[in-house]
Amino acid sequence: MTLVAGVDSSTQSCKVVIRSLETGALVRQGRAAHPDGTSVDPAHWWEALLSAIAAAGGLDDVAAISVAGQQHGMVCLDAGGRVVRDALLWNDTRSAQSATELVASLGAQAWAEAVGSVPVASFTVTKLRWLATHEPASAARTAAVCLPHDWLTWRLKGSRGLDELTTDRGDASGTGYWSPITGAYRDDLLKLAFGAVPVVPRVLGPTEEAGATSEGVLLAPGTGDNMAAALGVGARPGDVVVSIGTSGTAFAVADTPSRDTSGAVAGFADATGRFLPLACTLNAARVLDAAAAMIGVGLERLGELALSAPAGAEGLTLVPYLEGERTPNLPHATGAIHGLRLSTSTPAHLARAAVEGMLCGLADALDALGLSPERVLLIGGGARSEAVRRIAPTVFGRPVVVPPPGEYVADGAARQAAWLLSGGAEPPEWSAGSPSVHEAEPTPGLRERYAEARTRFLGGV
Repeated sequence: MTLVAGVDSSTQSCKVVIRSLETGALVRQGRAAHPDGTSVDPAHWWEALLSAIAAAGGLDDVAAISVAGQQHGMVCLDAGGRVVRDALLWNDTRSAQSATELVASLGAQAWAEAVGSVPVASFTVTKLRWLATHEPASAARTAAVCLPHDWLTWRLKGSRGLDELTTDRGDASGTGYWSPITGAYRDDLLKLAFGAVPVVPRVLGPTEEAGATSEGVLLAPGTGDNMAAALGVGARPGDVVVSIGTSGTAFAVADTPSRDTSGAVAGFADATGRFLPLACTLNAARVLDAAAAMIGVGLERLGELALSAPAGAEGLTLVPYLEGERTPNLPHATGAIHGLRLSTSTPAHLARAAVEGMLCGLADALDALGLSPERVLLIGGGARSEAVRRIAPTVFGRPVVVPPPGEYVADGAARQAAWLLSGGAEPPEWSAGSPSVHEAEPTPGLRERYAEARTRFLGGV
């Protein structure tokens, strides 16, 4: 049996899965934690990757490996390949003003036409602008810039010269200086943001080899976490996937690139040669974490309380912008609760409002895509909650399909590694268990009350 490995180097942890090339069956797995924060020394990712590989039984019998990583993170390297400063992650909003300046310099339409997206604080290009403005000494030392998955792939093959840095079209499309429309870097935009054009990774095709480890394990191109998740659940054109992790995303597999001048939808590429229009919320599963902490219960009990409360929480509405927001683009926003009365001042009502508020925020992202899918695939850590699974169709207004539990990002990376070895026109088809399907009538007035609370709140920002 030939084995392949997939890595998910996420914000919170590193997961490694070892799967059969032929069937996709899980053979073994491991994980290791990442430190908290929105600015992290990449060395922690490397240490976690090594620990997770060891926990998964090592790579001695593995033929190929692929690394999927959190998108947008800015990893700056000096001429000797040393990390210049802690990497700014996707959820670091200090570059919000830089994003505003960059959009103003060209206009939203020009950015959308150039790279398929209008830059927001999450994008790498805005972080480079922030670095050049606020840390000119660090900017001057920066000889190359890459993304988290690029850096880990480079480390796996021995951290050779900067010209050995590689990436893929999916992750590159989230930088703000690579165009999924033309398939090329936009050095002019990189220079506009950073004042110089550092070395950037070579963009590999979906089945192009990135190199090999010192032990001879072949390296697939790797990709961004959302692109790997699409591979992991086998998303096809016409599907919409909603992922509930640290951030929330709604994305679809498409045959043509998108160019949303409003900035709500990022026009990403996927990991197969297609495209991945995506809308993101900064606040997803951690809304549930915050609500559980306020009530003083665990997540399982939070779900039980939410299901014990009436649908709509009798008008109690939570606007979940706890750490700023990306859809809508409000990096400095805070959360708010509306409709608080004596009758709704219960743990159950707050739990229900938290689940519904988080899902309403994700429904905003889904709406931004402008699609009418027959079903929504629900994935991510938040999808493990029974309350989330049962309440989601009442918010989304359509059936919700939950694939069998898995590490979808790491699974997608493993599928890419298998594709590298198989060399087929499409990724190999792997058997999977039966998904669960959840259907329910929409809760009357829920989205309308949320929209009213959101509008009232936005008027005061």
